[in-house]
Amino acid sequence: MKISEAIFLQSNTDYQKCPKPDKPEYAFIGRSNVGKSSLINSILQKRDLAKTSQTPGKTQLINHFQIDKKWYLVDLPGYGYAKVSKVDREKFERMIHEYLENRENLIYTFVLVDVRHEPQKLDLEFINTLGEKGIPFCIVFTKADKLSKTAVDKNVEAYQQIMLETWEEMPQFFVTSSVNGSGRKEILDTIDNLNKEF
Repeated sequence: MKISEAIFLQSNTDYQKCPKPDKPEYAFIGRSNVGKSSLINSILQKRDLAKTSQTPGKTQLINHFQIDKKWYLVDLPGYGYAKVSKVDREKFERMIHEYLENRENLIYTFVLVDVRHEPQKLDLEFINTLGEKGIPFCIVFTKADKLSKTAVDKNVEAYQQIMLETWEEMPQFFVTSSVNGSGRKEILDTIDNLNKEF
């Protein structure tokens, strides 16, 4: 898939105010500081489209981008640690879950996980919630350039082992780097194939 145009459309706090659900939609979400904005910019090859920040938890809205007038990419707030109050955190979580459960044209959710760390309780809880609610998703391991291939494989294997204790099979996953672009083609190929089925 070649991307010619990627434009920011709008930000919302309510899934009901999102753009008309007339195009296939793909959401990107992960813990604060997982490298989500950098990966989105790498996938779309637009340096500053999604706002990157040194401060985790910067994304606090449902952000819609329109790609080639054919599909939507959605940048969701991170879950877990962010320098916000408990009340705000609960508000973000409610907003995210209402969007994920009710957005009718949401095809796939890309759950970003930092491959440098062993399986984190927060990530596993979020992944299990998606599974329980029947929300289609895949796992995107980020920051693969920060480790050797052996270390990356070891950490991915750790995720597979822990998930297969409760899952019948491992969900689709991608190993990516926003620095060298690895995993970009595979993610875009997946989106392209799903768009054809929409």
